[in-house]
Amino acid sequence: MLEIRALSSGYGRHTVIHGIDLSVEAGEIVALVGANGAGKSTLLQAVSGLLPAHAGQLLFQGQRIERLSPRQRVLLGIAHVPEGRQVFAGLTIAENLRLGSYALSGLGEAEKTRRIHAVCERFPVLLERLREPAGRLSGGQQQMLAIARGLMAQPRLLMLDEPSLGLAPALVSDIFKLVHGMRGQGIAILLSEQNARRSLAIADRGYVIETGRVALKGTGAALLADANVAERYLGVGKAAGGLTREQQLHLVERLRRTVGR
Repeated sequence: MLEIRALSSGYGRHTVIHGIDLSVEAGEIVALVGANGAGKSTLLQAVSGLLPAHAGQLLFQGQRIERLSPRQRVLLGIAHVPEGRQVFAGLTIAENLRLGSYALSGLGEAEKTRRIHAVCERFPVLLERLREPAGRLSGGQQQMLAIARGLMAQPRLLMLDEPSLGLAPALVSDIFKLVHGMRGQGIAILLSEQNARRSLAIADRGYVIETGRVALKGTGAALLADANVAERYLGVGKAAGGLTREQQLHLVERLRRTVGR
């Protein structure tokens, strides 16, 4: 679905990500794990065309896309749900959703309405409040709206940037259940998250990004069980204290099962 080869990108002359190699297959959840400022958001923006490729290649379904405009990438099937939700508070929920299909200029009102009802099957609270301003929604509901807006273009690849940021724990669980539920429906998901525990628990594969480079990669389960990842990103090292490596790995496996529920 998506193949990234030796990609470097950044802001102006400042390169943030360096020689990234990464792939996402159809129907797969791939998690990007790393500290704030590691380059996760920069990578997503480079894939969606918001930032230029300084070097390397981007292939989507075998086609080179690094020189295509953001709109052309949307038309190919790439949707980007940005960090911070970025809904239009003064517009209604329905109007926000329609903006998700804005690049698809050939859609009529009947098709847009059909898509709104189709995407809102996952978000009943939105369907009940379509005529209300988006600014009246809670933070979690606004995140649901942002994801639903991304789905309006019927993407093949959905990129989610920090979907749990700033949400209460109960809402975080709802968002991750929602993302996990989209798995297996033919949509590839590239998930950028600081919440390493939850993202790796639902991911088929993961990449650990450090200072703009891939430091580690593997299955979600393998990265959860990696003692280095556990200590640096899951907060297990301090909690584990004097436990043996085997005991630490057992603790991480218990964490994986817990957050995967």
